[in-house]
Amino acid sequence: MEWLNEYHIGGIVIGICTFLIIGLFHPVVVKAEYYWGTRCWWIFLILGIAGIVGSFLVGDILISSLLGVFSFSSFWTIKEVFEQRERVLKGWFPMNPKRKHEYE
Repeated sequence: MEWLNEYHIGGIVIGICTFLIIGLFHPVVVKAEYYWGTRCWWIFLILGIAGIVGSFLVGDILISSLLGVFSFSSFWTIKEVFEQRERVLKGWFPMNPKRKHEYE
């Protein structure tokens, strides 16, 4: 990872990876709400806490930063799962027919 410092591109790499991590969470929110509803929020809480712990334990600044981004993206996903339920109720996203009773 020395080459990141040598070529001064560490910030660019962190930015690109942040973009990809956040982009990954958008379809995860949709799928998680579709299959599990809002019951899955605690999974993202555990992932967020694990990311924070990992960020403290890792010495490499790149990996530590990305674990922090992952962690707070997980925390943000908790909010988004509940908002996704509202978007489903508005008809903006498909409702899981197996869980139709949860939307009434």
